[in-house]
Amino acid sequence: MSLGLVVVLQVVFLGGGSESYGEAHKATIEKGYPLVVVVGATWCPACQEMKLKVIPELKRGGILQNVAFAQVDVDEETELAAKLTEGGPIPQIVVYRKTPSGWRLRRLIGGHDLRTVEQFILRGVADDEATQATAASRSNSARN
Repeated sequence: MSLGLVVVLQVVFLGGGSESYGEAHKATIEKGYPLVVVVGATWCPACQEMKLKVIPELKRGGILQNVAFAQVDVDEETELAAKLTEGGPIPQIVVYRKTPSGWRLRRLIGGHDLRTVEQFILRGVADDEATQATAASRSNSARN
């Protein structure tokens, strides 16, 4: 496990809402859920587009159903946001998934449309190709 991931995973119980990093981290550790974190800011137009349009659609479509999900604001949780993004630009979606060989990290940087974000998350949380096919099928069914 990389030092950066260890540091991020050790920063627990920050925030306080139902989508706090602390609660999501706890679910990841206790239940083994993949961890999906959206890092953004209120002053960032692309971040607000993700927060107000893309994320609600992902929830309605069931894409976030079997993951631990959190939103982190760079101005409210500066240190945590910097660790999650490795100091990079926002918005960023970071997906951590535990595999037999250790933690797997995937990162999507910038504002993207619903389909791109949906496919990124599905690929990030899938255990193998069969799971990816099942997840993609569920995603297509949810849209119809």
